This record gives sequence, C-alpha cells and structure tokens, in this order.
Amino acid sequence: MSASSIFTTSITPEELNASQIVEGQMPRHLGIEMIAVDSDSMTARMPVDHRTIQRIGILHGGASLALAETVGSIAASYCIDRETSYIVGQEINANHIRPVRSGYVYAKATPHHLGRSSHVWEIKITSDEGKLVCISRFTVAVLRKPESGKR
Repeated sequence: MSASSIFTTSITPEELNASQIVEGQMPRHLGIEMIAVDSDSMTARMPVDHRTIQRIGILHGGASLALAETVGSIAASYCIDRETSYIVGQEINANHIRPVRSGYVYAKATPHHLGRSSHVWEIKITSDEGKLVCISRFTVAVLRKPESGKR
C-alpha cells in the first residue's frame, strides 16, 4: 500500500476473500465477503437471510458481532508484521440501533488506536439504505510468534 496507508501489505478484497474466508469457517457459513480496502479502513458485507436472522425475522445481534469481529480481525492482521506477529480478539461490544429484515449489511472497520501490543477498532454496520444498524468497538492483542524451535 502507499506510504499513507495503515496496512503493511497491499491487498485487494478479491485476495482477502480467497485467502481469509475459507470453507468451513464462520465467515463462509454466514456469507461474509470483503468488498473494499481503503488506505485506513476495510469493509465487508453479509446477507440478511436464513443464516443470519433470529426467530422474529430480523438480523441476529450475534451475526452482527460475527461480522464486526471478522472485518476487524482481518483489518488488524494487515496492520502488523505478519512474519513476526499475529492478532487475537480481546474484547468486543456492540450497540444495536435498528433492525434489518432483508438485503445486506455492511461493516466498515476503522482504527481508533494502532499500538505495538493492542489495537482498538470501530466497526459501523449499515443497511443497504446507509442507515446505522449497529456500532461496535473491537480490541485485539498483538502477539509475537514464537521463535522457531522454541515454545
């Protein structure tokens, strides 16, 4: 990416979808796909369908959190040296603002803090109409990979 990007590696949504969202993992089951990578954010979308609604026919809050953590984790993992470090989620919270019954929801992750040992991300989830559906804050720990041969 350019010098003004927060990401350490240039990556496209197509490359992310091929490498990050693999068969058998939650993002694939929920239909999550990456759709945009900007210099300071990543965006994913998820369908509101039989996989992601609750019993009364609206988007399940847990599905919103899975979407938020997916896009936040992928974004955070591209803000570190992937050769020496990795990230894990520490805390996530959400405020559910309005229901959605159909279409897609879009989650845009932007950082509030990119430190050496932790990141804090804001993820805003919006509807097809651009209305705020959910806002989430996601904290990740940045951990060092073990040196080869050591435990």
